[in-house]
Amino acid sequence: MSTFPIVTTLLLFAAGSCSHREDPPRRYLYEQGAAGAAEGIQLISELPNGEWHLPAGDFANTRYSPLAEIDLRNVSQLRLITTFSTGINRGHEGQPLVVGNTMFVVTPFPNLLYAIDLSSPHGPIRWVYDPQADPRSVGIACCDVVNRGASYADGKVIYATLDGQVVAVDAGSGREVWRAAIGDIKLGETITMAPLVVRNRVVVGSSGGEMGVRGYIVGLDLATGAQVWRARHTGPDAEVLIGPGFRAFYPSAQGRDLGISTWPPDKWKLGGGTVWGWISYDPVLDLIYYGTGNPAPWNPDLRSGDNKWTASIFARDPDAGQARWAHQIVPHDMWDYDEIMENVLVDMAWGGRMRKLLLHPGRTGFMFVLDRETGEVLSAEPFQPINWASGYDLKTGRPSVNPERMTKQDIVTRGICPSSTGAKEFVPSAFSPRTGLLYIPAHNTCMDYQALGANYIAGTPYLGASVKMYPGEGHHGELVAWDPRRAAKVWGIKDMKFPIYSGVLATGGDIVFFGTMDGWFKAADARTGAELWQFKTGSGIVGNPITYTGPDGRQYVAIYSGIGGWMGAVAYPSISADDPYAALGVVGAMKEIKDYVRPGSLLYVFGL
Repeated sequence: MSTFPIVTTLLLFAAGSCSHREDPPRRYLYEQGAAGAAEGIQLISELPNGEWHLPAGDFANTRYSPLAEIDLRNVSQLRLITTFSTGINRGHEGQPLVVGNTMFVVTPFPNLLYAIDLSSPHGPIRWVYDPQADPRSVGIACCDVVNRGASYADGKVIYATLDGQVVAVDAGSGREVWRAAIGDIKLGETITMAPLVVRNRVVVGSSGGEMGVRGYIVGLDLATGAQVWRARHTGPDAEVLIGPGFRAFYPSAQGRDLGISTWPPDKWKLGGGTVWGWISYDPVLDLIYYGTGNPAPWNPDLRSGDNKWTASIFARDPDAGQARWAHQIVPHDMWDYDEIMENVLVDMAWGGRMRKLLLHPGRTGFMFVLDRETGEVLSAEPFQPINWASGYDLKTGRPSVNPERMTKQDIVTRGICPSSTGAKEFVPSAFSPRTGLLYIPAHNTCMDYQALGANYIAGTPYLGASVKMYPGEGHHGELVAWDPRRAAKVWGIKDMKFPIYSGVLATGGDIVFFGTMDGWFKAADARTGAELWQFKTGSGIVGNPITYTGPDGRQYVAIYSGIGGWMGAVAYPSISADDPYAALGVVGAMKEIKDYVRPGSLLYVFGL
């Protein structure tokens, strides 16, 4: 560990009072009759009151802020306030935190943590923390050396490093408080996700599904970093932490040790099911929710059966890690349809009564609405063009798979939609209680897929497939405004060149912010989809916008601009645009990106 005090002033933030804001976050409930709010909607979690402490801003993963100084009348007047370079030209897939008068920025590998003083007229860097991450992890990471951000709790900034460690850093001094090694890079385990802190637990999972690892999620002690529990996603119930309190809704998820019996002998030991997306938390039910990744290898003929509990959604007790229910979105996944996407929690009128819902826009291209108390699927409708399945049977919770799009060893299956990058990737949606809409950053890509033989060698790719992706018909990307209760698209903003690969932010000013892979940061009317403002940044946007109140009391919006990640890696000089199978087949869908952007490393801040 190293901490470097830096006194050089690098950038300009709005000046104001140097005092730390101590106002606690408010709880905003939007119910019938609330001015400007959608009827019959309740948010279940405290919202950020001018700050941003958690990856999504709140526990429910809404990425909604009630800040409304920037609104429909004045958003066209937004101007650039400042930029800050992290100095690392790789994929910036996360979001900064704002705590009091300090902004915290975590970089891609080597995973530096910057503390930036927002109260100074010249915004000096207060300190930089270097976790000294192991460089061997760079060659092991599947899809760029990204980091998806941090959480703040109990005076600490907590985040993961690519080499499988979690660190807690004192927010005031930059001193390392503790570190915990939870992954083994020799096995191919890395960490790219942002931890979530729930009371005295730090919850985080592993990456490495393409390396034949056995995925897991852990709960660490917030004070010490000691591991309290670890839950696997394949194997016996005792290791998946499925016990007497587990209640699966569907019969196919009921039975003992399904993490073994739904696999060929011993294949579950290399079965994937990693956790590299987002975690939600319901403080009333006291449950965390998250999704698991693809089974390994990609060749489905090498692992007959449902392959539980990969490509699934889990509900767990955060204190002890015990599973309460699970639902497998893609049994026997044969397309690399990870389901690690966000689970947005909201209480909403459904079927004539208020229900506790979970909104899950899947890589499959289906928009799922689940009862988060039981795991019952209430709705599953496509939000992008797809052909791998005709729909979901709500009685069984299982997809009706199109036989013509099933993948098989040594056979090329053509025209599968969506591709392995999905109709949506990890980049998170936003939900506005004022409109009742979920804003989904979507893709329209398809693929040809040939399953191949695969041999396991620890720490090396265990893939078993050759994939070639390409744009689908019509648009390439789309920001979709989706009404969960009607199970229908309300409006969409289409991108004809590239997928929408940034997160979304919704605000009390009825604005949604998002970015494009060719570098445009945009604002749209949350109700109509009318584009109101845009700004061309220096690189492609694959990160997630946030908003906060500065020390001067004004509202600001921040976004990273640094192309990268799986789909953005084609922009790197080291990736040839002439090989459609490069970067796990994504080049064919992104070969023109080099004509539009270059790698970058800038944080942009905008205000009125």
